[in-house]
Amino acid sequence: MGKAWTIGTICGIPLRVHPSWLLIVGLATVLFQAQYGQLLQDRQLAATTPGLWMLGFLTVLLLFGSVLLHELGHSLVALRHGIKVRNITLFLFGGVATVEKECRSALAALQVAAAGPAVSFALALGFFLLANLGETVQPVAALVCQRLMVLNLVLGIFNLMPGLPLDGGLIVKALVWHFSGSRRRGIQVAAAAGLALALTAIASGLWFVLVWRISSGLWLVLLGWFGLEAASTQLQLLRLQDQLLRFRVQQVQGRRYRILDASLDLRTVSRQLARETTGMGPQDWFLVYDGHRWLGRFQPEVLKTLPVQCWPRETVSQQLQPRGEIPDIRDSAPLWQAALALERAPESRLLVLNGAGLPSGTIDRVDLVRAVCKGLGIRLPEPFLGQVQRLGLYPPGLQLGLVASTMADSEDANSSVNS
Repeated sequence: MGKAWTIGTICGIPLRVHPSWLLIVGLATVLFQAQYGQLLQDRQLAATTPGLWMLGFLTVLLLFGSVLLHELGHSLVALRHGIKVRNITLFLFGGVATVEKECRSALAALQVAAAGPAVSFALALGFFLLANLGETVQPVAALVCQRLMVLNLVLGIFNLMPGLPLDGGLIVKALVWHFSGSRRRGIQVAAAAGLALALTAIASGLWFVLVWRISSGLWLVLLGWFGLEAASTQLQLLRLQDQLLRFRVQQVQGRRYRILDASLDLRTVSRQLARETTGMGPQDWFLVYDGHRWLGRFQPEVLKTLPVQCWPRETVSQQLQPRGEIPDIRDSAPLWQAALALERAPESRLLVLNGAGLPSGTIDRVDLVRAVCKGLGIRLPEPFLGQVQRLGLYPPGLQLGLVASTMADSEDANSSVNS
């Protein structure tokens, strides 16, 4: 969502405000003060201009307080199911609670999704009761409560629309997941519904603006565009997951390593490295063997730390990284496991081991990107991939580590491990 400011915590959850929130606060304050001016005039109630602005601003604050409680409803239920909530962010279209991972069961996901609208309906009922109680005693306060009752009712109903990223879409996903047994199928149905809703909103908004000359239709277009982006992101996530499930490490691995004899002294190794400037990548790993026995890895950086006088007396076997300290992965592992392991690997590379526990290759982020792009029919230029390799980062839109983290508990990923 971009840059946001952390302004505090609530129930241990960081509360953040996106810059776009300030824009909607200003616009909504102008809108509400104009509405209150007309309503108070119709009811023959006196109000000063500063008073109208205060009423408008107070309504905005209470509305976003309601949005915050809506998201807090999601968050508290998520915490009850053992899911960490990273933050709650207020932004242009309301608020969003960001969780660390998905629920393990469909029923838990259903409870988390339904909690937000339930809070909004409860708030609508509360403001309705307050409005009735204050109708004769404090008519202006009752008017504010009536407005907040309607807003919370609209918030609850709007969020129940059956398409991602709305709560209704999450409920659809959970229900399809529960009855079909596939979380993936739930996401497909809910994302498709979200796309349909978003396109309908954009088309309706354009109709209001171009045919009926209603400028507020632009908000509908903006909401539809946001929904279109969110639903498309979910479908793109599924496509990336498909590719990470499709491949095994042995299909993707490279061979960016060389063999060194354990008995070589460091002076000989230094001369060998100086000579062999062709056919050797600048970041190739050096695996040390004693005959047919693999011992570990030699790191050329050792030559920079030892005095030159010691090189003839020191052998490779005395200056190696033990095999147990080298991050590795089996060649039979699915690609999503490699993506997860690469997030923890210090050098963003893994040694690939065959069934006998011997090195058969290496794998890094570029190997993953190449495989996934090939599966998607995308061709990236080699200079760009070289830059990705040097930086050790994924290209924008291909954050495969994050994609893999969403797969750890899915039934599709578990079946790929067992097959």
